[in-house]
Amino acid sequence: MTDANYSLYQAAHTFIYAKGQRIEKETDVVIAGVPFDLATSGRPGARYAPTAIRQASANLGWEERRYPWTFALRQNLNIVDVGDLNFSHGDAKGAMAAVREHTARVMQAGKIPFTFGGDHLVSLPVLQEIGAHRGPVALLHFDAHTDDYAGGSEFDHGSVFYHAHEQGLLIEDKVMQVGIRTDHNRKSPFEILPADKLWRMNPLEVAERIKQKMGNAPVYLTFDIDCFDPSYAPGTGTPVSGGLTSAFIFELIRNLKGINWVGMDLTEVSPPYDQSDITSLLAATLATDMLYLLASEKRVRLKRVSQAGSAITA
Repeated sequence: MTDANYSLYQAAHTFIYAKGQRIEKETDVVIAGVPFDLATSGRPGARYAPTAIRQASANLGWEERRYPWTFALRQNLNIVDVGDLNFSHGDAKGAMAAVREHTARVMQAGKIPFTFGGDHLVSLPVLQEIGAHRGPVALLHFDAHTDDYAGGSEFDHGSVFYHAHEQGLLIEDKVMQVGIRTDHNRKSPFEILPADKLWRMNPLEVAERIKQKMGNAPVYLTFDIDCFDPSYAPGTGTPVSGGLTSAFIFELIRNLKGINWVGMDLTEVSPPYDQSDITSLLAATLATDMLYLLASEKRVRLKRVSQAGSAITA
């Protein structure tokens, strides 16, 4: 990328003190914030999330490695935080175009996009651009809602995966929605693991079920912070009681090693409704664990390459 391209972004504090702005040859993952909440149906404020998550990450960035991981994140994964995408206030179409343009640049560079919403609509343009570059993907979706409601408008965070499915962006039999606890009785092409069922399962058991479902397919991970119970994540636009605990989700996420990740996002943090940065810190911690998953897969790939090289020279 040339210097001229950076007009797309606004300057910001970087996540866990990652490198800022420039995507380089050795970059593995590119973080970008999308300060957008025009598609919110409940409480607004998610436009402030990228800044709040980055600020909360200062509580994590000083650690050489994040417990209980056994290696240092930034020594094993080259992370660039390009800041927040820049678009005109109130321009929903322009915001979605900015997300697509950014994602296209990341994909063309051969890197993994990691997007901080914003409301959940930001997932759709990312999936559209990933689909344009590599075809349909499997989807692992954590949420209190299925977000596949057919009655929504073009710009509705509750219709994201309805549109994604209709546009052929998803591998239909490799979509799993985790933590759902709102109306999902109508016919759906996706597999749903509702929150009340998860309470009767061990997180390791859930992780194995997810990995079997995803197989070797390219997988996009999207996480709506309202998957957590509101007692853990009060700062969100559409809170739903009866959700999952932070301990359950962290144990589950940390055991999703071995999946072919092609992109990730974290959405729906609403700082105006947060208390003492509880939700922002939770989101920053979750995002760090998601980055550790990418680092873990990179370590496995490098080990395989090293072993193959050793076998050739032996």
